[in-house]
Amino acid sequence: MRGLRDVDVTSAEECTRLLNTGINQRQTSATLMNEGSSRSHAIFTITIEQKIVKEVDEDAVDEKNKGDEKASVTEEISSKFHFVDLAGSERIKKTGATGQLLKEGISINRGLLCLGQVISALTEDKKDKSFIPYRDSKLTRILQDSLGGNSRTTMIACVSPAESNYDESLSTIRYASRARNIKNKPVVNRDPNSMLIESLR
Repeated sequence: MRGLRDVDVTSAEECTRLLNTGINQRQTSATLMNEGSSRSHAIFTITIEQKIVKEVDEDAVDEKNKGDEKASVTEEISSKFHFVDLAGSERIKKTGATGQLLKEGISINRGLLCLGQVISALTEDKKDKSFIPYRDSKLTRILQDSLGGNSRTTMIACVSPAESNYDESLSTIRYASRARNIKNKPVVNRDPNSMLIESLR
């Protein structure tokens, strides 16, 4: 994906700095509905890798390591956080978009449509849910773990108090309501190969 990159960080301050950099680079433009309309969806992902060293009882140590002063087991755990800001669904007639703004609006709506289809496939009352259309868009492919996968997911729906935006607000609430019905089963991501007996001398 164009512009996508991984950066190694060691502190919360570095994460915040990168987040602010991304916010400042995000493109917005004025439409008839919004003076600062986002022209794309945005995803900020944080991957945390932990290495936990625990002391173990002598009975858990194999013959080769018996007699060592101390023995430990090293466990590696990985976690991933997706922070997603979805651009709002745009009705072309109401935004008055033309040219490049029109193309961006179509792309935004296409991504939301694919996301809605994934949500529908995950929440429909069917015994066979073997096919979920995650690969229909880059957005749903990146968020595959968050949608029906090994994760806890929270959605915050932003709606407008204006009566003129009633249809958009109702559509957003229905969208979020369907997402609430997704049943994820989160488990801790442990590396089975990391549970190795080590000697601490």
